[in-house]
Order: sequence, then C-alpha cells, then structure tokens
Amino acid sequence: MMRPPRALPWAALLIPVLVTGCGTATEPAAGAEAASRARASGIAPEHLYATGAAGFTLAQQSVGVYGGDGFSAVYVSQETGAHIQLTVDRGTMTAAGCPGRPVAGASGGTTKCVRDGDAWYRVTGGHREYAVPKDGHVVHVGGSAGVSRDVLREAALGAHRPSAGELDALLPSAAPAPTAPLERGDLPPVGDGAPRDEVGTSG
Repeated sequence: MMRPPRALPWAALLIPVLVTGCGTATEPAAGAEAASRARASGIAPEHLYATGAAGFTLAQQSVGVYGGDGFSAVYVSQETGAHIQLTVDRGTMTAAGCPGRPVAGASGGTTKCVRDGDAWYRVTGGHREYAVPKDGHVVHVGGSAGVSRDVLREAALGAHRPSAGELDALLPSAAPAPTAPLERGDLPPVGDGAPRDEVGTSG
C-alpha cells in the first residue's frame, strides 16, 4: 500500500533560490556526501534528484520527504507564480498499471496515460504530470494550472542526480555537533561547581 504524500504548504514557499555554482553546474555531487545528506533527511539516496525548466527556480522550503522515503521539491516561476513539483518514490509505471494510479493531488477517477518516449504523460481530471520509470522508482513532475505540457516534459526528462551546487541548495549540510562540552572559565576545578564570584577583603 502506498503511503500518502506529505502535504506541502504552498503558501510557505517564500523565497525560491537560483541554483548556481562556481564551475559546479555540471559536476556531479560526491556520492557519499549526497547519500549521507539524503539519509539524514529521511530520503533514500536513490530517490534524490534535481531538475529545472526555463524560468523556474527551486523553492528551498519545499524540499523534503515524500511518502515513506521518497523525495519532493517544488520549482516556482517568479514571473507567473506557477509551480512544478518533482516527486520521486518507489514503484514502477507500466501500460497495465498506469490507468489505475491517479496523478498526485487528484481525488480519484480514471487516469489517461499516453506513452511519450521513455516517459508517460498522465492526466487525472485537471491534474497532469509526466512520469519517468527508473530502476525501482519513478520520477514524477506535475504542474499547476498554466504550466504547459512542454515544460512538464522538459523538467521530467531533465531530472538528474544533483550536482554539487544543486545538492547544497536541496539539502544543505548540517552544522557539525560539538564534540566536547564548552569549558567555562568561571567554574572552579574543585568544589560544588558553583561559579567563582571572588571579591576583595574590603568587599
């Protein structure tokens, strides 16, 4: 049984961030580092992807877990306010199974599935997406009203493992935890540990 996706607070997607890097746009992120950050966030490393489409930038607050250990991120158009949602989760997509799986956000009904190269264009009611089957998981890219099919296709077929710069935007590394307690200079080495509050003889 598929777990329901975690609802994303669209109103909270405040500041999209442009993913850039000094010479890192096409350099793959270190595998071990990407896997470590993904696991720390509850995401299976194989589900971590990045994408893009002309005019859309990542809304960093949207990044998170989808379902059990899947991945989700939203990209927003600053010009129109439209958004595309990238989700990755376990499973597959076949001609037999596609019509029985509604597009994310749809309340039900039959799904129309059209094969498009290595992907499926899927429509359930007013909800649309491209789904790209991978090895043991599926990359989904859906969009809000006003997002064209061409944009959805571009983002779905362009989904890829994040570069080093994209990884920093998707899953910033956590600050290292302190390895030793902080030493306070006002605590005496012996006694009950109360801070020293020494005064002169005339005090």
